[in-house]
Amino acid sequence: MGTDAQPTISFTFDDGITGDMPGFNFEEWNTMLLGHLDNAGLKAVFFVTGANKLDEKGRFLLNSWDSSGHMIGNHTFTHPNYGSATTTFEQFEQEFLITDTVINRLDNYTKLFRFPYLKEGDTKEKVIKFRELLENNGYRNGYVTIDASDWYINSRLLTRLRQNQSADIEAFKLYYLEHLFDRAVYYENLSFELTGRHINHTLLLHHNLAAALFLGDLIEMFRSKGWKIIDADEAFDDPIFGSKPLNIPAGESLVWALAKASGNFEHLLRYPAEDGAYEKARMDKLGL
Repeated sequence: MGTDAQPTISFTFDDGITGDMPGFNFEEWNTMLLGHLDNAGLKAVFFVTGANKLDEKGRFLLNSWDSSGHMIGNHTFTHPNYGSATTTFEQFEQEFLITDTVINRLDNYTKLFRFPYLKEGDTKEKVIKFRELLENNGYRNGYVTIDASDWYINSRLLTRLRQNQSADIEAFKLYYLEHLFDRAVYYENLSFELTGRHINHTLLLHHNLAAALFLGDLIEMFRSKGWKIIDADEAFDDPIFGSKPLNIPAGESLVWALAKASGNFEHLLRYPAEDGAYEKARMDKLGL
């Protein structure tokens, strides 16, 4: 586990959108995304927001992931921010429990929970209470080790395609690949400094059109650069995922949180760790 002499990565996806996109209906672009994983022989984990999974389209989406052999994890019901003072433990508990009832019938239901926005609580009490809730329900934290802003690139891609469905999107693809590799190298270097080894990384992606269009290129890029790509269930077997750093506010990438807790990497850490604001000026300059 994590002992390979090369960087190792797996893919995880958040949310689960059931809407049509410019030029693509929902079923089409979801099939495209799953096709990239299937072509590469990879299994991911999809972290589900439950609110839009109760209707026909939502059930179709869950079944498409499940029947393709991908793990299905919990990502709350309505995607609230547990790092906000306005989100109580009691509210967040219900978000978790309701979505568990939405996904626990699935063959590939897995007891992994991912925090929306990677925010794990703004007070020590909230953090500890939710960790106890997870443990009491047999869940583990579905940590991200490589965080990124793919969602922001996707939002700007959608803006362009809504203006012109036949727009040339090659520059968006190149930015997407460059950004995700840059973030992967950053968190790989940071984790190696922390642990002295190559950990099994989990990359945060979102179920969106950018992934549907560019995931095949992303997989090819990582492999061409010498990264080993593994299934997500194998990645989560790495001992690092048993860590429970207790920074307040809690959250971000697990690698970021462990680096923060160590006190040795302040010069390499920003907060929030990733955000669209960090990408805006460059994307503006590139006309994206």
